[in-house]
Amino acid sequence: MQNASQDGSLLGREAAEAEAVSRRLALRLAPVLPGLVARLRAHPPAVVATCARGSSDHAATFGKYVLERAVGLPVASLGPSLASVYGGTPALAGALFIAVSQSGRSPDALRLTEAARAGGALVAVMLNDESAPLAALADVLLPLAAGPEHSVAATKSFLAAGLAFLHLAAAWSGDPALVAAVATAPAALAAAGDCDWGPAMAELNAARSLYVIGRGPGLGIALEMALKLKETCGIHAEAFSAAEVLHGPLALVGPGFPVLVLDPGDEGGASTRDTAGRLAEVGATVLYAGRDPEPGWTALPLPQGAPAALLPLLQARAFYGGLARLAAARGLDPDSPPNLRKVTRTV
Repeated sequence: MQNASQDGSLLGREAAEAEAVSRRLALRLAPVLPGLVARLRAHPPAVVATCARGSSDHAATFGKYVLERAVGLPVASLGPSLASVYGGTPALAGALFIAVSQSGRSPDALRLTEAARAGGALVAVMLNDESAPLAALADVLLPLAAGPEHSVAATKSFLAAGLAFLHLAAAWSGDPALVAAVATAPAALAAAGDCDWGPAMAELNAARSLYVIGRGPGLGIALEMALKLKETCGIHAEAFSAAEVLHGPLALVGPGFPVLVLDPGDEGGASTRDTAGRLAEVGATVLYAGRDPEPGWTALPLPQGAPAALLPLLQARAFYGGLARLAAARGLDPDSPPNLRKVTRTV
């Protein structure tokens, strides 16, 4: 079996650091989270707001579902242009504001974080480059500890941000299942790296378009996979929830149309499976990341017995393992996508 660390790409090698990153993340968050949680419990926020773009925003979408379920608060994504383009100062008195970034240097994220502070929010920053100006705006800095990331397509920093949300949810809620899940993250990520999605993803060698389907926490992972397929493989991939795809998007599905379905492994699993079945009925080629795929579906292997809270991130880790090989099969360099740079500074 060829694992991600052997594919020769920066993307594959960096994704293969996930186990080590998860261990560093836990060590770096351990002295920080108790103080943040104490503040949140002493002065419970009415709402949580997030600020991010690209892969970081997909991690925040994953975190939205994790936090909403764990602590019962609404989590809203704020548009960074609210401050940088439109000059707004959101009324966030007493709110928890979470900025998520790999680089911490995009002007729009900096402006919105400044505005959130001015609006009265408690500002937590999930950041990989701790020397970045975004760090100086944090009331509480939550270091992602992913280390330098050179591939344009983020992998280990995305996984670290998703794990940081799980750590926050576990510490804030005290939920024993979440606490146990984050404790098993390093071993689970290592096992996910050994799950070879390459043969199944070879079915996409000639694909021009596809859907990635998620549900609940898996929606953020679906968004992340669709982005990666666009930027590294030149595939027009779109992400939908297992409910939304049955509305307008279903009209485009026909014989041979590929769909990558992510079973969340929780209460949303049954409806996700039903959606996969409906897509197969109209002719879709179904690649299925979950237990017991139906006959005719292509199975995407996953670690056995992993906690449901971790499963979406394990799906992302396994996906990264096959991504560079898919790009190479399509004649593309996964580390140098056309028209893109590692740090994107938007206004």
